[in-house]
Amino acid sequence: MFEGLVFDERKRAAPVKYVGERACYVVDEDGFLRHIDAAQVDAQVLDFLKDQVDQHRDLAVSGMLEMMGKDDIFTKAAVESSIDNMDQAVGQSIPENARQWLGMLGFRVIIDDQGKVAHIEIPTSGIESDDGDY
Repeated sequence: MFEGLVFDERKRAAPVKYVGERACYVVDEDGFLRHIDAAQVDAQVLDFLKDQVDQHRDLAVSGMLEMMGKDDIFTKAAVESSIDNMDQAVGQSIPENARQWLGMLGFRVIIDDQGKVAHIEIPTSGIESDDGDY
């Protein structure tokens, strides 16, 4: 889901490779290529993003409605439903041009060698957890 946006703690890209049909982020741990289930990492990122959106839900909904150029109750309900169901997006791909755009903005997911999200870099908003889990 976040191919090209996931890096290890040494700031090296974690490319996506497939083990059978399962996508994995590959972390080079001193020559040992550790394959980490991409869905596991993606779920952690989506949880973080959902928490951030939930904290600013009114702003997020109004911003989406403004971007879409719509302000009716049905569109608002659809946007709110999408926010509520963000966690169900694991496994769906983000379009290549959207991933490139996120990368240019400085969005980065940093994972440790076991696949736990160490932190998420979002320079445009400066959101980062104090406890080191994101």
